[in-house]
Amino acid sequence: MLGLGADRLRADMNRLLALLFHQGVLDEQFLQLQQLQDESSPNFVSEVVNIYFHEMDREFSDYKKMGIHLNQFMGSSSSIGAKRVRNVCVAFRAASEQNNRAGCLRALELLEHEYCYLKNKLHELFQIEQQRALAAGVRYPMQN
Repeated sequence: MLGLGADRLRADMNRLLALLFHQGVLDEQFLQLQQLQDESSPNFVSEVVNIYFHEMDREFSDYKKMGIHLNQFMGSSSSIGAKRVRNVCVAFRAASEQNNRAGCLRALELLEHEYCYLKNKLHELFQIEQQRALAAGVRYPMQN
């Protein structure tokens, strides 16, 4: 019975990941990050992503310095495979370099939207992953 629940949850995870790749939310860098996870570090991906979210939440809290941190945000997004967030950062930087205030405001709004969508979907993915692990009889520490 436990195996069937774990199989269903694994299928749910795969469907969610397929959706995020199809939508262009994630790219192959996320797969490479997943390949680094193993039994010795079963929470590696969620830990790396949680560090990313913690750092980016801090950067987002200070809109006045957003331009200064844009390159860091873009690089960090690339490193976890957050394709759509990275692409919006590129557009934001281009608008900034052109002194396009309206373009910067649109990019900022879109960046907030894409970031929140990514955060919610990856949180959902990690919750399913924890449920799958529990159904399979593996215990992982709970994430924040």
